Amino acid sequence: MLPADLLFIGGVVYRGAGRSVVPEPLEVAVLDGCIAAVDADLSAWRGLATDVVDLAGGMLHAGFVDAHIHPIQGGLERLACDLSEGSTREEYLELIAAYAQLNPPRGCDASRSWITGGGWAMSAFPGGTPTAAELDAVEPIRPVLLYNRDHHGAWANSAALALAGITAETPDPADGRIERLPDGSPSGTLHEGAAKLVADLAPSPSPDDVHAALLEAQRYALSVGITGWQDAIVGDYFGSADTAQVYRRALADGRLLVDVTGALWWDRDRGVEQVPELVARRDALAADLGPHARFRLPAVKIMADGVVENGTASMLEPYLGPLGETEHPRGIAFVGGRDLIDAIVALDAAGFSAHVHVIGDRAARDALDGFEAARTANGWAERDPADARRHHLAHLQFVHPDDVARFAALGVTANMQALWACYEPQMRELTVPFVGEARAATQYPFASILRSSGAGGGMHSDTGMDARPVLCAGSDWPVSTPDPWQAIHVAVNRRLPEDDPEFDPEPLLPHEALTLAEALDAYTAGSAWITGRGPGDAEVAGVIAVGAIADLAATDRDPFAGEATGIHAARTVGTWIAGRRVFG
Repeated sequence: MLPADLLFIGGVVYRGAGRSVVPEPLEVAVLDGCIAAVDADLSAWRGLATDVVDLAGGMLHAGFVDAHIHPIQGGLERLACDLSEGSTREEYLELIAAYAQLNPPRGCDASRSWITGGGWAMSAFPGGTPTAAELDAVEPIRPVLLYNRDHHGAWANSAALALAGITAETPDPADGRIERLPDGSPSGTLHEGAAKLVADLAPSPSPDDVHAALLEAQRYALSVGITGWQDAIVGDYFGSADTAQVYRRALADGRLLVDVTGALWWDRDRGVEQVPELVARRDALAADLGPHARFRLPAVKIMADGVVENGTASMLEPYLGPLGETEHPRGIAFVGGRDLIDAIVALDAAGFSAHVHVIGDRAARDALDGFEAARTANGWAERDPADARRHHLAHLQFVHPDDVARFAALGVTANMQALWACYEPQMRELTVPFVGEARAATQYPFASILRSSGAGGGMHSDTGMDARPVLCAGSDWPVSTPDPWQAIHVAVNRRLPEDDPEFDPEPLLPHEALTLAEALDAYTAGSAWITGRGPGDAEVAGVIAVGAIADLAATDRDPFAGEATGIHAARTVGTWIAGRRVFG
């Protein structure tokens, strides 16, 4: 027996994915980047060169994998005008004023000619719509464009609106809406595609800026135990540069540590004719880097609809109140109906995983119809369990009860952003009033989706393709924090921590709560499978088992041992990728 390179002792181990439902007092040995042994006493694996890590009563678990994240966008915002630490109108204006003062215009530096960034909450402003006049008071000269937390709307000042030529006569784009004053002139809030009217004019970050943003995002992710992710948009989106080249640069210079799969962007102004181009991009990267490189492009992201708060989520029934009286009373299907079905069938036939953004119940139904059509057209029943296609629907705020059981029946994974599944001001003021109590009771039905599968360990096997996870999880950062323990807290409690300034004591649909093991499995094994490193794959991550890649994280405590209301307090104290310590 060779001595271990790395040995974990002195704590508990959560093995995951049905291997255990609670942590166990075990030790873990790592050799050559993989887990070599898991047992109660591994002292025989200790050698003179073994790095022994004492967990000091904490818990070792598989590294988190974020199945839906925008890391470069998050990194850019952290390096720009970052409003994520504010929560009120006054705090946001103070942060903007401070940023403007610290970053004055500088010569021919185009990046200083605008103020960009984001992170404001809609609930901080009446109706969720801040005004240009408020921004003008702190920055009247330079154009300002700041995205809100969910990135489905932006706040612009008068200089930015004027530069874009947006006036009372400017029509709303097909995929968005310009918020207006009583005289029809733009108020300063731009929803969805309307933000692009201004965003297209803002200076693009330089390649060095974007590279720095990726490294900052990676540093932050490692600090909260994330060892892999799926970048939910790789491509030209609202003026963003194609981030594939950024990953390639970081990979070439040895600075990309996490395992990354990218979801190529589906151009919603086109149809299935773009599939050959997406195939060519995927295959060219695989030919250049190899099929098991640290950066791969196995998925395509389709944004089927928008969000409820601005009336762009695609709903089966009309919105209530003023949103129901707009030109689109049931929201906007960016890609819906036959177009979405055809897209999913074509992507599945081309070997892609479809990663579909769905918020409204109509969008969810259209997407499930697409997967049902693909199953028939493309012969899913004959596929190998290790088939590379890993279809999933992200967000799933509203799912009609008739569609809940279809996830398991079709072998489609629910990609949950669990931090949103709670009452907070935006939910109380801008969601429930727009949909009514009956539809509000269909929000984030994660437990119902899991229970309908009858799946042990969160994996279903009744689709002809064994060991496919029912749930995976992600943060959608920078929409919300990338810290998985915060999302897991809400998945289990269905409310925010009591010390959160937006805490509401009433849980949101508590019957939809997950157990801690279920939520942790989704954020580890479930998401690892989505990125191509699950059971049956050439490399396995997301679990602590002999032969699995030693992508691991350690917390400062055993979160199973205390009250569920304290889950959010767990802190990552160490992160390892293939047995190499990268944080802590």
